[in-house]
Amino acid sequence: MIELLKGFPSNVVAISCHGQVSKQDYDDVLIPAVEKALQSHDKVRMLYEVAPDFAGYDAGAAWEDFKTGMEHFTKWDRIAVITDIEWIAGAVKIFGVFLPSAVRVYPTADAAKARLWITQAA
Repeated sequence: MIELLKGFPSNVVAISCHGQVSKQDYDDVLIPAVEKALQSHDKVRMLYEVAPDFAGYDAGAAWEDFKTGMEHFTKWDRIAVITDIEWIAGAVKIFGVFLPSAVRVYPTADAAKARLWITQAA
């Protein structure tokens, strides 16, 4: 399940992933939030939190994640990923070097630092 987090500026799409994340979660929550933010802003920021109760992605969710990132390749300003899961942190670090935006990975213990970085002025 993807939960949209509240209390962020309109140029920040902030989500938390819980349990099993599906393609439907991307279709119903994440993609509409990104599209809405892009209606008002040339570039958007993403805070992507992998909650401690995260169980995994289905294949459709993994594809939607990749597809959404690539469709808006030049529209990302900053991306912060909060996770204690090593394979996710590693994948983000590897693919992050290819993105034109700033990408940082934070452990769950540093979630407040991630939230500060994603909202502070450039």
